[in-house]
Amino acid sequence: MHAFDVLGDPVRRRILELLADGELTSGSIGAVVQQEFGITQPAVSQHLKVLRDSGLATVRPAGTRRLYAVNSEPLAELDAWLDRFRRFWTPHLEALATELARGRRERRLGEAAQTEKGQTERGKTP
Repeated sequence: MHAFDVLGDPVRRRILELLADGELTSGSIGAVVQQEFGITQPAVSQHLKVLRDSGLATVRPAGTRRLYAVNSEPLAELDAWLDRFRRFWTPHLEALATELARGRRERRLGEAAQTEKGQTERGKTP
C-alpha cells in the first residue's frame, strides 16, 4: 500500500500524530483513538497493523506491552516527493510571513505613537 493511501485515513494520521511525540503503547493509542473516533479496539489494532505493514510505524515488545513509534524513513521519502510541489505554496507562505511582520511593525509604531502622544498631552499645562 502506498504511503499516501495509508495516510488518507484520518485515524491513521491521528495515530502518527500521537506517535510523533514519542513511543506509545498500543493501549494508550487505542484509548485516545477509540474516544476520538468512536471505533473499537480491534479496529484500532487493524489501523496499527496497516501502519506497521506500510513501514510508517514500528513496534517493539517491552514485557507484556507493545510499544509503537514513527518510522521516519518513509516520511522522509514522502517529504522528498512533496519537494517538487513546494514551489506552489512556499511563495505564498513567505508572502504571508512578510505581511504578518509588516502588520506587527505597524502595530508597534502605532502603539509607540499613541504612547508618545499621551506623554506629550500629560506634559501640557492647562
